[in-house]
Amino acid sequence: MGVTDSEGLPRLGQIVRILRGREAGNFAIVIGVEKPRFVWLADGCTRKADKPKKKNVKHVQPTNCIAEEVVEALEKNGRVPNAKLRHALNQYLLHHGNDEEKGG
Repeated sequence: MGVTDSEGLPRLGQIVRILRGREAGNFAIVIGVEKPRFVWLADGCTRKADKPKKKNVKHVQPTNCIAEEVVEALEKNGRVPNAKLRHALNQYLLHHGNDEEKGG
């Protein structure tokens, strides 16, 4: 598949759907990976990059989309602006929103 790493964890910058908890049904971006089974999520709006949510990978559903601009910012600066997270999620939802609602 190529979007998860060799251990099945979502990759940095990957857009995921949250399956469990208060934010269930929402989308977020992976801004950190804590092996063996946790990821740090932020969306730039309700969940800011400076206070990401730690989630078990069993509670998220990875999409096939990786926000390259988020990955570049994380690699270059070690952090990502909230505006960049919001922009990446908005672009994803514009192009894939109807597909997600239909379950595909």
